[in-house]
Amino acid sequence: MRALIVDDSRFVRGFLRGMLEEKGIDCAEAGDGRAGLDQLHAGAPFDLALVDWNMPVMNGLEMLKQLRAEGFSDVKVMMVTTEAENDFIIRALDAGADEYLMKPFDDEALSEKLAMLGLAGA
Repeated sequence: MRALIVDDSRFVRGFLRGMLEEKGIDCAEAGDGRAGLDQLHAGAPFDLALVDWNMPVMNGLEMLKQLRAEGFSDVKVMMVTTEAENDFIIRALDAGADEYLMKPFDDEALSEKLAMLGLAGA
């Protein structure tokens, strides 16, 4: 399984990569939504994208809308963000997000969300 981690924080990307790789998930990274879309277009398909909301160049919601508009329907998208208000959650789900994980989080919370996406034994 392959996951794309899209976050402008190098620390968060590394934190997520460490947890996902321990689960046997191959990871790629991007620092903003535009770079994330470039990764999606670049080659081997991704099963999962973990996308931050607040990023420069292109934010996570814009990236989510664009990847769904381009037909990346097989990619499970989990928003991973500090935005905890219901309005943000509803907007993300309406735009096509499959799950929503709030920062800060731990391995247990991430594992629960992966299980909800049917990716538990990944």
